[in-house]
Amino acid sequence: MERPAVSVLINNYNYARFVGRAIESVLSQDVGNVEIIVVDDGSTDQSRSVLEAYDSQVKVIFQENAGQAAAINTAVASSTGEILCFLDADDWWAPGKLSAIAAAFRANPQASLVYHRLQPTLVDGTPTSKPIPRTLCSGALSPLLTRSAGWWPFPMTSAVAVRRSAWNFAGNIPEQFRISADAWLVGIYPFLGDVVAMPDPLGFYRIHNNNWYRSTEDAATLRRRMTHWQHTVEATNLFLSAHEMSARLHLTDHHPYRIASAKLQGADVRTRFKLAVEGLFFAGEPNLLRRTRDSLRSAGGLSRFGLDVGLSEAAK
Repeated sequence: MERPAVSVLINNYNYARFVGRAIESVLSQDVGNVEIIVVDDGSTDQSRSVLEAYDSQVKVIFQENAGQAAAINTAVASSTGEILCFLDADDWWAPGKLSAIAAAFRANPQASLVYHRLQPTLVDGTPTSKPIPRTLCSGALSPLLTRSAGWWPFPMTSAVAVRRSAWNFAGNIPEQFRISADAWLVGIYPFLGDVVAMPDPLGFYRIHNNNWYRSTEDAATLRRRMTHWQHTVEATNLFLSAHEMSARLHLTDHHPYRIASAKLQGADVRTRFKLAVEGLFFAGEPNLLRRTRDSLRSAGGLSRFGLDVGLSEAAK
């Protein structure tokens, strides 16, 4: 049989009410020579019955719960395509997404990662807010990531596609990325080749309280994000060192981390001014207008009294 050009890798955990739409959005794509692999990561809802209904059209793998990274690793290990496209089970794609991805890789032989914008939606699929990310970054991004501790206007998992040769070089996603595998993909692959950004929103990102997005930031959420950012910097540096790459990330360059810390600890006038100035020069947002706006808003919105002065050692 002809080797598939594209492998679509869907990770699912307790999204029985959503995963059918994700699969249908792939089946309706206008390209052939595509394989679809769904890994169910130990769901306890009705996911099995939903997925078994697609057994003749997709490859379904059931495994014990081990996290998003493990589910994606299982899917990739079972795939054979030259292009790997990732899709979270609660998201879905627009028509033409796969043909656009394939064309972008053909036109950019040095690209390790191709991505597009996603249209955020409410739980019921109603569009809300503007497509993300607002700023698009293409080309050799490793110098930017080195100056920003790995932060950039990165895409979500369902917008990301990578070349298999780059995956083979990078290896499996470390299983510490249980709920944020995209942090590894968008943090490592820019060091392995060029990045191509497509402006159209070729997918839909469903916002609900079971994913990374939160409409309000409480102390627990901020500490969790800070710990995640710290661990991502550490994992990236281990990768760069193991592959004898000279670049290194420094958490002090991670402006969102510093803002989160100030929200927890509180910030006096001098600290707010310092963070505002630092934000004006933060490499992680290449767009000058957005960088200026974000810097002034984030620093100006800080309070003298922190949400929680008792930071855990893991988040310091």
